[in-house]
Amino acid sequence: MELKVKSGSRTQLIDITSDVQASLREAGVRDGLCMIYVPHTTAAVTINENADPTVKADILKILNQVIPFEANYGHMEGNSAAHIKSTLVGASELVAVRNGKLQLGTWQGIFFCEFDGPRRRKVHLHFI
Repeated sequence: MELKVKSGSRTQLIDITSDVQASLREAGVRDGLCMIYVPHTTAAVTINENADPTVKADILKILNQVIPFEANYGHMEGNSAAHIKSTLVGASELVAVRNGKLQLGTWQGIFFCEFDGPRRRKVHLHFI
């Protein structure tokens, strides 16, 4: 299955948890694994707290401080920072599924990580 994600800013964490859960329901998977894969070199996926929106802001703030947009990079496209952030955060996550539900912790959510937006993106979901 494939989700479509539209980011609205250069860097952004977008909660896709409900979309992944809806796709899981649609696929009829009861027990197994859900792999979430981002096929982009300047985006990523992560699992983190989704109860307090300041966590997303803090993550982006520190990533942008540690990996600034301008740092005399050699890559001609001007988006080296996005490539580095994508590499550090990662392109996939694996979540257990039991009784048709993602087995996330109480405060956890699944986030699409945009590092070179705004753009239209894809997220691939594979159920095992």
